[in-house]
Amino acid sequence: MTNTTVFRSGKTHRDENFPVASWLIHPRHRALILAFYEFVRSADDIADHPSLSAQEKLNLLDRMEADLLGVSDDSAQTVALRRALAERGLSAHHAQDLLKAFRLDASKRRYRNWDDLMGYCAYSAMPVGRFVLDVHGESRDTWFASDAICAALQIINHLQDCAADYRNLDRAYVPLDALAACGLGVEALGAAKASPELRRCIAGLAKRTEALLREGDALPVLVEDLRLGLEISVIQTLARHLTRMLARRDPLSERVHLGKLGVAGFTFFAVLKGATRRVGLHRLASAAQP
Repeated sequence: MTNTTVFRSGKTHRDENFPVASWLIHPRHRALILAFYEFVRSADDIADHPSLSAQEKLNLLDRMEADLLGVSDDSAQTVALRRALAERGLSAHHAQDLLKAFRLDASKRRYRNWDDLMGYCAYSAMPVGRFVLDVHGESRDTWFASDAICAALQIINHLQDCAADYRNLDRAYVPLDALAACGLGVEALGAAKASPELRRCIAGLAKRTEALLREGDALPVLVEDLRLGLEISVIQTLARHLTRMLARRDPLSERVHLGKLGVAGFTFFAVLKGATRRVGLHRLASAAQP
């Protein structure tokens, strides 16, 4: 039996940059989303575990997939997700896509360019948004906007943690061509303080991330579920602020995260703005009807 709990980092959904099944999400969906999170957190902690070899990580991730598909019952978190998905009649394919990303984490340490990084995000981030949309019964026409937002959130995390990823795991998600364009190699991520060239590189990537957020701007009003729309509005607001912070601060030597009071303030603002936006669009639609 493989007890994946022994590899857990101790991180929970409350420690994430962005809300995971917050109070805004309807209670009937919250438990399933949290079960999905627990599965993802277990797999992520395996992929990032400092004392496991690449092959050991791959073996453990393969066992998690076997649990997900009902071949075995080793991982409690995976079995719980499998049963929760079955109760709702949902497929495990989003979870399987995420396992592909964690296998990449176990074996791939560098990304050539932006497109290479987006290929990773297609497995590491986009399936999360698609899963939440499926849980809510939303149209797949919303996936394009969700994909852009989720990729942006992933890159924000990468830029915030670029020093720790390089120092602790010899892993660099900052594209090699972006570093080279500023005259740098990956070793720049291991410095105690970012050079002006690295600051310029990170600011440029933050700008591209802002463009992704703009691509997903319509998602809060595209989804039918009001509470989900408000949750997305909060996530977008937090993400926009973090990209601005990344453009100004040094993630190698400064904290580029929001405190609890900051999160609370932006959440209140985003809920108010998101609700106002939906009401306004509803009124416009009503006025346009003959």
